[in-house]
Amino acid sequence: MQVHCAPPHLLAALLLLLAAATSPALAHNITRLLAGHPDFSTFNQYLSVTHLAAEINSRTTITVLAVSDAAMNDLLAEHPSNATLKNILSLHVLLDYFGSKKLHQLTDGFALAATLFQSTGSAPGSSGLVNITDLKGGKVGFAPQEGGSGDVGPYYVRSVEEVPYNISVIQISKVLPSAVAAALVPEPTQVNVTDVMAAHGCKEFADVLSNSSDAMKTCE
Repeated sequence: MQVHCAPPHLLAALLLLLAAATSPALAHNITRLLAGHPDFSTFNQYLSVTHLAAEINSRTTITVLAVSDAAMNDLLAEHPSNATLKNILSLHVLLDYFGSKKLHQLTDGFALAATLFQSTGSAPGSSGLVNITDLKGGKVGFAPQEGGSGDVGPYYVRSVEEVPYNISVIQISKVLPSAVAAALVPEPTQVNVTDVMAAHGCKEFADVLSNSSDAMKTCE
């Protein structure tokens, strides 16, 4: 049987197609992207504190609505818990790509975007959705769906970073107002390990642990 080999240029083309099909999507790192913009350092810090940075990095098509340090300081002045902060900031992560060009070319001048807050299941009804409205004259407004489609909140300020159709980071004028996201969320209950052990017949061992500061630190 005679075996015919494909021409070298055809083999090369097939290899390129195979590589493109099997290679992962371009990864992004929101912490590194924002590190080059010191005016978002507080926002960047709390994306890490609330573990939202890892969730953002795991997505392939996403838009982050970043706010300045001044806007973050206004939010932090209310002393929200980390759990509440996570809800508020997750409302600023849209599960779609909105670059500067797309924002100013919205179909019928309006778009409704789902957010990470909506995807957690913590947002009742449509409170985890964000209305985006092209107000013309270069202005684009953002508002949580819970306030009604007629409300316009913070405005688009500028594009910070864009990796087309992968991740867009844009600045908005202030934190999105949301009574639902800002509702007090209790911190996780701290469990006293020695009390649990004592209640289950291990009081002597629990007493030994209680008297060892190093052991207690390990159990915390």
